Amino acid sequence: LHRLRALGLAARVLDVASDVGGAWYWNRYPGARCDVESVQYSFSFSKELQQTWSWSERFAGQPEILAYANHVADRFDLRRDIQLETRVTAAHFDEQTRRWTISTDRGEQFSAQFCVMATGCLSTAKLPEITGRDSYQGATYHTGYWPHEGVDFTGLKVAVIGTGSSAIQAIPVIAEQAAHLTVFQRTPNYSIPSRNGPMTPDYEGPWKSDYERRRAKARTMRTGILYGVEDETWGLNNVSAMDVSPDERQRIYEERWTVGGTAFMAAFNDLITNEASNDTAAEFVRSKIRETVKDPETAEALCPHDYPIGTKRICIDTDYFETYNRPNVKLVDLRKTPIEAITPKGVRTTAGEQAFDAIVYATGFDAMTGTLMSIDIRGCDGVELREKWAAGPQTYLGLMCAGLPNLFMITGPGSPSVLSNMIVSIEQHVDWLVGALAHMRANGIETIEPRADAEVSWGQHVNEAGHRTLYVKAASWYMGANVPGKPRMFMPYIGGVGVYRQECDDVAAKGYEGFVLTRRDERAVAAE
Repeated sequence: LHRLRALGLAARVLDVASDVGGAWYWNRYPGARCDVESVQYSFSFSKELQQTWSWSERFAGQPEILAYANHVADRFDLRRDIQLETRVTAAHFDEQTRRWTISTDRGEQFSAQFCVMATGCLSTAKLPEITGRDSYQGATYHTGYWPHEGVDFTGLKVAVIGTGSSAIQAIPVIAEQAAHLTVFQRTPNYSIPSRNGPMTPDYEGPWKSDYERRRAKARTMRTGILYGVEDETWGLNNVSAMDVSPDERQRIYEERWTVGGTAFMAAFNDLITNEASNDTAAEFVRSKIRETVKDPETAEALCPHDYPIGTKRICIDTDYFETYNRPNVKLVDLRKTPIEAITPKGVRTTAGEQAFDAIVYATGFDAMTGTLMSIDIRGCDGVELREKWAAGPQTYLGLMCAGLPNLFMITGPGSPSVLSNMIVSIEQHVDWLVGALAHMRANGIETIEPRADAEVSWGQHVNEAGHRTLYVKAASWYMGANVPGKPRMFMPYIGGVGVYRQECDDVAAKGYEGFVLTRRDERAVAAE
């Protein structure tokens, strides 16, 4: 919105929420926190903003990130063009007028030359398909749609179903409140301690005095995150885990574990491509779980074995594994005793029924495509996006789809998106989009749309890049595996933020190679 205004374009933002903040408006579960450092999970488009805003923690919690989003909305006077509590139900392209008609649940219709789907990758919460789920008579919650007034679990018997990123953050906090907490785990997760703490002047100062260079460097990194800025050679060890001695490998892993955060996965350059290297990192984390969790049976149940580390979203935590040492916490291994049904009183597994006062579903999202597929999007010849994506998402650069002129996606499938610092990827997409619109205005171009062959080629490249890694060995939401019936394919682009940015820049520099650009006068001639 800020950048479109600078182009002199009229723009309107529609959002179903009652305030700004996106994911950080909805995800208010206990312990919700970003897994990218605050100084990097922040906007770079305004030098004044990044100099005047100060974060209180190394990894900011949800309330502070939401406050930041509100500050940005107010600072840049964005609210006057944002319409809240409005759900977009349809977006249809009219080939005669070359405009999009956007319909809402309020019965409104908006007409626009361009439509930008900034709908997020993790926006549509997924409840588990368990028999009897709606029969439960107690309180139920989903981590992705948490009550804004908060929840007090004091004195309650609570069940948490799921052990992904949200659960790993929420479980330690809920355990401190609840009389008893039972965690139902289907798939154990690798998690690294965050080592979160207060933001200190010694840490913040060097960032603020060197933001421009550090931001530029981060944009060249695979994840868009700069690790080890004090000694940039520490960032990504440019050697294989198999090229160092076992003692040296152990030392490096210990160092990363002590520092905390996702930099652990940058310990060596082949942890996501070489299974032997990956096994060393996975076994290191399993050894830490066994050291931390006192009960050997529980510790072993918490150790992942059937997928490579990092191929499901790597989690960071605060005392997650330590929580299982509490006397009021119990782990149920669903691989040994699967859930048969949710009952009016609680949860029934093959081992019997347990009653609960509340059930928390930490079961994730219909990722990458769920929100887009929930909107009735129709392009040329009435082709529906749902139909086009029936076998899996097809895009060019994760930015646009053939047959949908002037419809852009921010961090769509086929872009680095969820494998990166989302703020870096969002800004890169906005910059590219605004550059394309400026080019169109300057050259009298009315529509832009990917060629079908460019879309196919990009899809093949994304698929081939994914299959050169270990990511495809995990039944993850990256693959759509958490949604029954969803096509299995690796949806994000693994090539890296830096490589992807260069690809997008090259496409633009070559006159938007792979796109069909139609001038206004060309349409008039065709009509005659």
